[in-house]
Formats: sequence, C-alpha cells, structure tokens
Amino acid sequence: MERQELVLIIEKALSEVLERPVNGLTEETALFDELQLTSLAVLGMLMSVEEATGISVDPEGLDIDDLRTLGSFADFVEAAISEEEAREEEAREEEAREEEGAS
Repeated sequence: MERQELVLIIEKALSEVLERPVNGLTEETALFDELQLTSLAVLGMLMSVEEATGISVDPEGLDIDDLRTLGSFADFVEAAISEEEAREEEAREEEAREEEGAS
C-alpha cells in the first residue's frame, strides 16, 4: 500500500469518527492538539483503519507516541501491515511444507 493511500484511509477514518470533513492534513498534523481527538475517537479510528487495511491491532499495543501525529500513526499502521504480511507469508510457507510432507 502506498503511503498516500494510507494517509487518505486515515483521513477518511478521522472524518467518520469526528463526524466532520477532515482532509488536506499533513503528516505533521497533531492528532490530539489540532484535531481534538479523544480516546473514544482513537478506538473508532483504529477500527476503521483495521477494516480498510485488513490488519488487526491490540489497542493496548498502541503507545502515545504512535498517535502524536498523522505521520506517526501512519508509521504504526505501516509496521502493522508489514507484520500481518509476514505472518501470512509464514503461514503459507508452513502450509506448503505440510503439503510436501504429506506427499
């Protein structure tokens, strides 16, 4: 997924949870200070981003630094996407090894 596509997904999620249009943000946009994001809005944003990207994130694994700016949250999501892809690849490789062993 391209970075700009991810930023647009986050903007859309923010618009949904804040119930107002949110666009034209930069990676330096402070989520709490500039957008007045609440903890409840963070959970909603996370759920929306999870649905759009296919990742699954434990909110307990989020650090405040991951939510300081749009860019830091995008970094967090990119890392989660990479981890998910690695898990999927590992599962495919394991399945292939099991199929070879069964032959």
